Amino acid sequence: FTYISAFLVFLEGHNQLIKATRQSNNVKSELRQMPPLKGRTHPLGSNKTVNKRNNFKSFLRKYLSIEYVKFLIFNPAALPVVSVLILLAELLLNVLVIWRVPYTEIDWIAYMQECEGFLNGTLNYSLLKGDTGPLVYPGAFVYIYSALYYVTSRGQNIRLAQYIFACIYLIQIWLVLRLYTKSRKVPPYVLVFCAFTSYRIHSIYVLRLFNDPVAILFLYAALNLFLDRYWTFGSICFSIAVGVKMNILLFAPAMLLFYLINMGYLKTIKQLAICGGLQLLLGSPFLVTYPVQYLKGSFNFGRVFEHKWTVNYRFLPREVFENQIFHTVLLIIHLLLLTIFAKPTYVYFKNYVRLRALQDQLQPQLKLKNLELKQERIKEANKRKSNKERRTQEAEEELSTDQQKFLESFEKSLQKSTGLNAPIKDSNCVEETEQEVSIHFERCTQLAILPFFFCNFIGLFCARSLHYQFYVWYFHSLPYLAWSTDYSLGVRLLLLGLIELCWNTYPSTDLSSALLHLCHFLLLFGVGRNLFKSTKQSAAIESLKVN
Repeated sequence: FTYISAFLVFLEGHNQLIKATRQSNNVKSELRQMPPLKGRTHPLGSNKTVNKRNNFKSFLRKYLSIEYVKFLIFNPAALPVVSVLILLAELLLNVLVIWRVPYTEIDWIAYMQECEGFLNGTLNYSLLKGDTGPLVYPGAFVYIYSALYYVTSRGQNIRLAQYIFACIYLIQIWLVLRLYTKSRKVPPYVLVFCAFTSYRIHSIYVLRLFNDPVAILFLYAALNLFLDRYWTFGSICFSIAVGVKMNILLFAPAMLLFYLINMGYLKTIKQLAICGGLQLLLGSPFLVTYPVQYLKGSFNFGRVFEHKWTVNYRFLPREVFENQIFHTVLLIIHLLLLTIFAKPTYVYFKNYVRLRALQDQLQPQLKLKNLELKQERIKEANKRKSNKERRTQEAEEELSTDQQKFLESFEKSLQKSTGLNAPIKDSNCVEETEQEVSIHFERCTQLAILPFFFCNFIGLFCARSLHYQFYVWYFHSLPYLAWSTDYSLGVRLLLLGLIELCWNTYPSTDLSSALLHLCHFLLLFGVGRNLFKSTKQSAAIESLKVN
């Protein structure tokens, strides 16, 4: 009985609303037939002001809403916007660190002394020395830091050098974020969390001025160029990175396989020739004069690190840490892991190449379809615009200001008498229902980025020693590796936090070193398990196609 009564009340109210609307329409028609009153008429262009106000309100509703905030925090598709915010915040943060935190001298003076010897004409690598020992980096390091030697007034203008390294950091962050934006793998809040909570990383760049950031900068430039299929420029950047510091060779196994699958044997040989030829060119002044000293000093694979600086093997006795058998065992484990994960890497790269080929086939069709949709939208917009202008002109010509006010007051009186709200009017601005047809092909870069990052991570997992500045070798890839596991969100964040804690423990302890190895092992296991799982799924799909 209650529902029936409510329904009858609704019908009665609806009938009253219809009657009121009819009366309003009759009044409108009568007013249009009346001659305009003397006095000020309806101002021209007021409809444009209303539309601008409506557009501004819709803009606020869209971008100042909880849904949009959630989009920026959790959706990887928001990374183009979030990346800009991260870069601006990093700019302010680095300047603040330079101003407020004292600079700590470690290797900068030694770098300048080594370059000063080269600039004075010494080409014998065994004679190029600094306060921390002999020069142990290849030729690209010498040229880059020689340029810094001149720019910073022979290394005396430390503050200028810090600003230069802040620029290096910002460029590298942009390159890293570009990879994450392409892949859409990691949510934005994780990158924000990692970027602004790592004191060690900011210290390595703008407070220590190590050469590791310079090498990593060229490495990320090479990865971006490879994914954009600028192979020659990518090879040049990769070779320069190796010429700054040899640790970049940890990426070499993945790069070689990437070359072979994408280009075949002949073009791979060409790219390897570019890499090797550039190394010969950079080292030519030293190779022509003192080749043995240069090769022994810059590419010394048997270099022994000091136990007091190690981050990952503090729990080992010095005798074991410096033992050649221990080094050999680590090398064997490294080669074994590379062999184990060679097949999943091959499958990932192969599927990446297939998706790129599919992109090349579909992209022209998508562009043609979007062009057709654009032309249709332009026609619809022009049609709506002409109709809107005609309606506006009629309203401005037929209704004066006094008539409009009378009509509005009459409608309000009808609403009060009936007790009902005014009917919702459709806006003149019609939303476009036809969007552009697009496929985010760049997401396939997940199949290329992960093997590169994982190959480098395997090298760090088996490294004889890790020093504090080596953190930049894999820091920016850690979120990607963590999100390439099946672990829960809590475990992923915990791993990232514990790794950061281990690298911020100075001096390192037995506990921090053991904990770092545990975190590395969990990441290795989680990513490796996912790689093999994906490989099995790919093999199953291939078998279905064959059958």
